[in-house]
Amino acid sequence: MRGAGIIVALQGVLALVVAAVLVVRGIAGADQRVVNGLGTAAWFVVIGGVVAAAGRALVIGKRWGRGLAVFTQLLLLPVTWYLAVGSHRPAFGIPAGVVALAVLALLFSPAAVRWAADRGQGDSASSARREPDNR
Repeated sequence: MRGAGIIVALQGVLALVVAAVLVVRGIAGADQRVVNGLGTAAWFVVIGGVVAAAGRALVIGKRWGRGLAVFTQLLLLPVTWYLAVGSHRPAFGIPAGVVALAVLALLFSPAAVRWAADRGQGDSASSARREPDNR
């Protein structure tokens, strides 16, 4: 789960970087008639913050981050398809799609499913446990 958490957290940070770029463009006087850069930046801040928090939750072993991470990756798949096919930008769409599929594979691996299904049975402080601690 930590590997998936790191990738999801990086996706959230990337969204926050995009928000910062949009704010800078908006302040610098970029044309706002077609797309409101500041409004889009606000949206990216909200989404990026939630995705980064979900990734952090997975890294530190909190189960609630898994649902948000799965949802995010499922939402990214059609976006990556559009990037690769609809926008004719396969150099962006294919790698993004591979990352989303890899994160989904990590989130649904047998070890991750066992970790998500574990409701605190056994000694969580045992050094034999490989899963993240849920405390």
